[in-house]
Amino acid sequence: MTDAAGLIERARADPGLVVLEGFHALKHARRFGADVVLAVTSDPDGVARLAAELAPELDPGDLATVAPAVLGAHQHHTRVLAVARRPPFDPTAIGPGRVVLLEDPRHLGNVGAVIRVAAAAGAAAVLTTGASDPWHPAALRGSAGLHLALPVGRVDGPPPDRPLAALDPAGDPLAGLPADVVLAFGTERHGLSPGLRARAALRVAIPMRPGVSSLNLATAAAVALYAA
Repeated sequence: MTDAAGLIERARADPGLVVLEGFHALKHARRFGADVVLAVTSDPDGVARLAAELAPELDPGDLATVAPAVLGAHQHHTRVLAVARRPPFDPTAIGPGRVVLLEDPRHLGNVGAVIRVAAAAGAAAVLTTGASDPWHPAALRGSAGLHLALPVGRVDGPPPDRPLAALDPAGDPLAGLPADVVLAFGTERHGLSPGLRARAALRVAIPMRPGVSSLNLATAAAVALYAA
């Protein structure tokens, strides 16, 4: 138990490790081939029930049983915590498919929710600009472990070898986009910066009822990815 607590504490400060909170985060990490170095629970019977219902491929016996205090003061309601290695990120090695670019996102929970949507829609990657680390714990909580299902990383700007589509209220209808398009989203308050908007080869809009000024970032990403 002491070793587990020490590893969890180190993982919270080590950029090469990520702390996954909750059964679903561990489930997704296992499904998408993450290098999980520790998985613990303070409720082994509850984990066994969840595994039987939602993830029969996950062996509850792989989780060490620990005291509740090991999971921390704000432990997930499923009483599961895991530590995995953060995969390397190479922006030049993104595979085929549509890419989501978030310009200077501020709400890290929204970043995690966008990553969850992008993974579900089969996007090739989620990229962010700005100071915030998309692997911040708040973003990890929002994605339910799906950071480990596709490349996620911080970049200086959009990939130069893909067409860039700016989500813009004044844009054209959201249809017929290239298969390898980068869908760029700005903040809910200010939208995309003029510089990034000017670089876009395409400007596309999500139709909305007059008087509705914006959508939640994750909702906008979901609409755009599935409409595209």
